[in-house]
Amino acid sequence: MKVIVGSLNPVKLNATRNILEKIYGELDISSKDVDSGVPDQPFGLDQTIEGAINRAKNAYSHECDLSVGIESGLMETPNTLTGYIDLQWCAIFDGQEVTLGVSSGFEYPPEVINNVLSGLEVGDVMDRITGIDNLGTKKGAVSHLSRNMLNRTENTEQCVLTAMIPRLNEDIYFIKE
Repeated sequence: MKVIVGSLNPVKLNATRNILEKIYGELDISSKDVDSGVPDQPFGLDQTIEGAINRAKNAYSHECDLSVGIESGLMETPNTLTGYIDLQWCAIFDGQEVTLGVSSGFEYPPEVINNVLSGLEVGDVMDRITGIDNLGTKKGAVSHLSRNMLNRTENTEQCVLTAMIPRLNEDIYFIKE
């Protein structure tokens, strides 16, 4: 099984490897820097899913079996402290079909959201707040905020796994009429 992940982020590569090795065994997995086609800080369901799909499709080549795109975005969410929840979406593309999955979500502190609404990126604000450079490529904000009870790799694994559910059950998802 040959897989290409549409990002150079090691967290996305490792999360994809962790899940797909459980499903397929040995993998030939690589990463590729691709354009998401959405802003660096996606807002809303449409932008975030579009970014994941674009990453998967832009990483795909006929030399691979699957390509994977993962995109985090802020979703407007009523009754939260800040009005937003961060969710990661995964798109898996096989050259014909895209399957989607999503991680569990979490809320950033109000200071982060206020700065992001002013035009900054979540990663830059979290780096400043935590004092950890490139937090998003290391343990991630979710790990820091959950006091290491959920790390970024585990959170990313969730969206990869849920995107694989239709592929694990092809006989009931991909019904040929």
